Amino acid sequence: VLFPVSNLCGKCRPRDADILQPSLNFLYWSLHQTTPYSQQRAVSVLLSNVSLLELLQKVLECTWLWSPSSEPDYLSSEDALLCSGWLLVASLLLYQHRYNSEVHQTLSVDLTQVLNAVIFRKKKPILLLVSIMQFLRAVLRQNFSSSLLVIIGQNRDQSATQSQSSSLQDAALHPLALQQIFSLVVSLQNLLVHIQLQKHLLLSQAVVAFLETLVEYLYMKNQDVALHVASQPWHRFLLFTLLNGSQKSFMRPEVLRLMTLFLRYQSSNIISQKEINQILQEAAEANLAELPEATSHALNLFLCQV
Repeated sequence: VLFPVSNLCGKCRPRDADILQPSLNFLYWSLHQTTPYSQQRAVSVLLSNVSLLELLQKVLECTWLWSPSSEPDYLSSEDALLCSGWLLVASLLLYQHRYNSEVHQTLSVDLTQVLNAVIFRKKKPILLLVSIMQFLRAVLRQNFSSSLLVIIGQNRDQSATQSQSSSLQDAALHPLALQQIFSLVVSLQNLLVHIQLQKHLLLSQAVVAFLETLVEYLYMKNQDVALHVASQPWHRFLLFTLLNGSQKSFMRPEVLRLMTLFLRYQSSNIISQKEINQILQEAAEANLAELPEATSHALNLFLCQV
């Protein structure tokens, strides 16, 4: 069924959301809900369809052309199509790299635009923000080296007022710039504070996962920058905000994953022995068989890190 559906997509325009959105969702589902052997074949089928990839390129570009909805939590049909497009491209990046599949047509994105979508948000719906962060995670994991993706708008120009050390750090982190990274981290922190008020579990998990991937990427590129980002004092305030004095708050998956992140990069000014003991105490008192899967997984990662 992949052949006719992918061919149908290639004949559509981005405005044909009523056809494209369920079709792209079907392609996304076909990549994820199948056996590894069939998955490799599915990736090859989709990557060999030049018309489909050209359509996906147009869909991604519409992210910056279409006006965002006035309500951040409202998802229009156009927004839903954009979500499906970014998620499908993120999956294609992941599996093309895994199976080293042949690429017949590349996709290009402006890195500054994509980062600014997270840094400034600009009333983008929450699900679209999650989809873009999934795409960025896939790009970071591949060290911006995917044969499927061409990164444009790379920040090579350095301000005349920048110090030599900042220039050297930017060179090591290229195509990211140090200032972009700091802006990104602040935006992710603010999103987590906002999420705490809105109780949006999907976005909180996406933000924490993106923060994990970002720090892993930085550690690979420049350990000093990674440790500096992980030990920012603002993280301590963020942690207090997330805990918010509620009982058993340490057992929330986003809190556990943040704690694991701080432990991994030895941010002793953020997480203390007192918090570690509190988590161990709550874990000892919990009925582990009744924990949600996300919490159980996060607790396992935390305990392994300890």
